[in-house]
Amino acid sequence: MAVGEKRAGWYLWGITAAATLGGFLFGFDSGVISGAVAALREEFEASAAQSGWNVSSMLLGCAAGALAAGRLADRWGRLTVMKVAAVMFIISAWGSGIATGSMEFVIYRVIGGLAVGAASVICPAYVCEIAPPGMRGRLASLQQMAIVLGLFAAFLGNYLIAAWAGGAAADWWGGHAAWQWMFWSELGPAVVFAVVLFLIPESPRYLVRRGRSPEARKVLAAVLGEGEATQTVAEIEEALQRDAGPAASMSTRRDKVPVVVWVGVGLAMLQQLSGINIVFYYGPVMWQAAGFDESGALGRTLFSGFLNIACTLIAIALVDRVGRRAMLLLGAAMMTLALAGVATVFGGAGTSAGGDLQLGAAQGWWALGFANAYVAAFAITWGPVVWVLLGEMFPARVKGWALSVCGLAMWVANFGITISFESLLGSLGLGWTYAIYTAFAAVSVGFVWRMVPETKGRRLEEMDTLFAMRGSSRV
Repeated sequence: MAVGEKRAGWYLWGITAAATLGGFLFGFDSGVISGAVAALREEFEASAAQSGWNVSSMLLGCAAGALAAGRLADRWGRLTVMKVAAVMFIISAWGSGIATGSMEFVIYRVIGGLAVGAASVICPAYVCEIAPPGMRGRLASLQQMAIVLGLFAAFLGNYLIAAWAGGAAADWWGGHAAWQWMFWSELGPAVVFAVVLFLIPESPRYLVRRGRSPEARKVLAAVLGEGEATQTVAEIEEALQRDAGPAASMSTRRDKVPVVVWVGVGLAMLQQLSGINIVFYYGPVMWQAAGFDESGALGRTLFSGFLNIACTLIAIALVDRVGRRAMLLLGAAMMTLALAGVATVFGGAGTSAGGDLQLGAAQGWWALGFANAYVAAFAITWGPVVWVLLGEMFPARVKGWALSVCGLAMWVANFGITISFESLLGSLGLGWTYAIYTAFAAVSVGFVWRMVPETKGRRLEEMDTLFAMRGSSRV
């Protein structure tokens, strides 16, 4: 076991837990909408298109937040950007619950999206920058664990609030509707996130870049030990000097984008295009379309959230042993098969006189089984591993804008998948809609095989050369 691994202890895990609270809020803010979709449609008298905007508007904020976060983090520091995100989470949680119309609701959801977008790129990058190489995969995977815990907490809260109130649209405490309390339940963790950010240190790699090497050495010494901390700071300084030379200046020209950035963009988009967030954003809508009542639909979505957590624990145990590339390849193949099963079951379902999807008892269980097999495959592989790679794969000279570009790509893909779902559901049906997601999962297999090297155990300063070896160093 490496020296850094032996000495990291509770301090390193505590720092990671504090930072990944941003991931928890990312998951919570993303998942809480699922229990309120039908109630919001009724409350705001929204059409199908307006309902799609109520759900997907947050993703526009996510794209903008991700695009800005990387550069701002390079300028202001990782902690400062996370603190701003925490404040935005608080504003969004409160405002979404007091909204009286779709326009007001969308504004508050976009604010929350800015926070989610920033947290989605900065929190895993921060963890990767502070973690020892031998633990980096496990610690960075906690971002995905935090996300799925946030999703599960939102699903559980939605389920309980709707059950206690008698439905998401029913009145509950203080004369406020149940759906309002669903959004307000995010206030607690958002405030905790804002507080704990004042208790953890700045990223050592950011500190070195800003000429604050003594502070960086002190942070690293607490998790690596004095000797390894001094060596790591020297390596970071050497990498920065190398990147500042003439060759590096040429390599960062706007018309020459490093291969590693294109790979990051591909991974970010493919993670979303297989439709994972449809299961979580629209889970109750999907299962109601398949013939289950509101309580049954919420219960099945809750089970998917629980399964997501269990499988992410498996991923944390495997990522530093099996490696990133192998997990992505296996996961993409499993996801393709599971999605093909979902598409087949839904495609073979009948319809009622009113045009609603009708599944037989056996078909319903097959659909649930394939959908959860997909969730399990994603949670063990593409869910956590993509976050690990995005946090570790970019060299210092391009990290800020690379994270911004990849974050933007991820959220644009998420937005496209989410806003199109209800329209696809109405025009093509669930079967053909899931056939589209199956095709994207199949593309993921070839992309990883061709473009993604193994990064397990590598120092962050080695990544540029590693990815350049996949082919030409520029595309």
